Amino acid sequence: MTKDSKKHTFFEHTECEYYPCHKEIEEINCLFCYCPLYHLENCPGNPEWKEKNGRKVKSCLQCTFPHRRENYDKVMQILRDRG
Repeated sequence: MTKDSKKHTFFEHTECEYYPCHKEIEEINCLFCYCPLYHLENCPGNPEWKEKNGRKVKSCLQCTFPHRRENYDKVMQILRDRG
């Protein structure tokens, strides 16, 4: 499949007040602005775990996994498998 035939898998919202939310990647897929994998303890991204009020809290501030064009199919497959 070519890049153009999968237009529904990528959306870059350059007008967003938070754009770019991750400066370390050139193209940012805003389709998953809020990560649909946040609820997973063992997600394929690189979250950090911080302690807050005696609880472990997942921080995805440094994670770019769902924002990379090449990971769309991986995210969708994880969601289908967990369905």
